[in-house]
Amino acid sequence: MSNPVLVCALRGIDAFQTLGAALKGWTQGRDRLSMGDSLPQALMALTPEVTFRQAILFFTESDLVTENTKLTQICFSPLVGESWRCRAESLFSYLQAGAQVLCTVLLIKPGVWSRRLPRILRNLHLEKFSVVGMKHLDLETAAASALLPWEAQQDPAAVEAHCTYLTSGTALVLCLQRPNAVKKLMDLLGPEDPQLAQALDPCLWRAQYGTSTVQNGFYGSRSYAMAVRDVKLFFPEGLCCAQCQTVQEQEV
Repeated sequence: MSNPVLVCALRGIDAFQTLGAALKGWTQGRDRLSMGDSLPQALMALTPEVTFRQAILFFTESDLVTENTKLTQICFSPLVGESWRCRAESLFSYLQAGAQVLCTVLLIKPGVWSRRLPRILRNLHLEKFSVVGMKHLDLETAAASALLPWEAQQDPAAVEAHCTYLTSGTALVLCLQRPNAVKKLMDLLGPEDPQLAQALDPCLWRAQYGTSTVQNGFYGSRSYAMAVRDVKLFFPEGLCCAQCQTVQEQEV
């Protein structure tokens, strides 16, 4: 080729779909400018297999490491009074190993789990979740408010409504485990508003079990960082099986 090219290895949630949509919008905008070949063109790998083959072609093992763990190092924790080793994460190894088994937290709100628990557990089994922690819990106001989405926390009336409901009875908290657990659970639950969930897909869990944005049936950890926080919050005594290595590293 007469001109140089820029090759990027990108990592993200729904990477293929998200990048494809971004490139489609960029291409349409470029075509509207009618500037011929003066603007750069872009190509992307369409499958994980092609991505892996092209990554090996263009990059070395040392190139593909995450920014936070590029070098293996010894760190000292003043809380525990001992050193621990940070593990360098190779993206080549990550691609070969496949999706990691992660933990996430599902809280079934008062009035829902007592009537629908067998069906909910069956659906979790069908979606290949393993239940590695379970407990009944009477939430206190502080814990209830910590579960609210950021938008609701900005409205004092919404905070009061949510906390009143969440503390009105016993909730059931489950720690769930499977590959890509956090996103998979969020996809099953759907939007916080059951009416919006119903419009998107009547099979979404909040569409089936929710009646309002307050009484929407479920709380689920909305990110992996929140999942780690929720596991430590609700299961400080530990889980009924060995936690995955990723969660252990985050807790350190």
